[in-house]
Amino acid sequence: MIEKAEYDFLSALVLQRSGLSLGAGKDYLLEARLIPVAQSWGLSGIDDLVRDLKKGNERMASAVTEAMTTNETLFFRDKTPFEEMIKTLIPPILEARRHTQRLRVWCAAASTGQEPYSFLMMLKDSFPELDRWKIEFIATDISSQALARAQEGIYSQFEVQRGLPIQSLMKYFNQVPDGWQIQESFRKAVSYRKLNLLDHFGHLGKFDVILCRNVLIYFEPDNKQLILERMATMLSEDGFVMLGAAETVMGITNMFERRRECRSATYGLAGKVVHAGR
Repeated sequence: MIEKAEYDFLSALVLQRSGLSLGAGKDYLLEARLIPVAQSWGLSGIDDLVRDLKKGNERMASAVTEAMTTNETLFFRDKTPFEEMIKTLIPPILEARRHTQRLRVWCAAASTGQEPYSFLMMLKDSFPELDRWKIEFIATDISSQALARAQEGIYSQFEVQRGLPIQSLMKYFNQVPDGWQIQESFRKAVSYRKLNLLDHFGHLGKFDVILCRNVLIYFEPDNKQLILERMATMLSEDGFVMLGAAETVMGITNMFERRRECRSATYGLAGKVVHAGR
């Protein structure tokens, strides 16, 4: 059992380094993720880990942060957002850019790559004309280990069975000794970069689509507002930001407006959204 002082120290460390708020009652999560970290450093448990962290071990602090910020992910998570992108959200953006044939997308919490690759498979299947377009896809995450896995694009049998249609597996993946690897063309299509959302990210430029799903739920309100309002300055006037099903901008910032035709947590810039039927 983790002592309260140790729990408070680790929670404060993760909050300060990543912005993620663990809250109370996550002892099981700390134990599950940090005992392997302690063992990898030749330590017997979390109490020894905390002792060494208090000495200012930067590499150990980074390892702890990475372990605690690797989030659950799967292919085509929640389904509804992808259906809405195909039917409602992507077509008007493509029509508006038919002359330039350029599209910029940012996945702000890429984890091990399932979401970026799901998005690209969706485009490939539903909008084949984009084969002739210039698509710039940037995917970021705070975890170097997660990004390395994403770049490698190899997934276990269990991982490909979570949300990935069998047709997509057969069409876009190759079987390798460690599981299934997504084709090289997909891996080359994504620019993976390490990024802490608490840091400035305006240098990434303007985007037509920002996917920031299932990460802001872990941030405190002030940091949510900071991140969302920075994103607002980076979104094209007719673009959209998509959050996770349990996330919202309501009560946080007035810089976005809900896309009323969507059941998913999808937002455009306030005053710029043209709703269906208007």
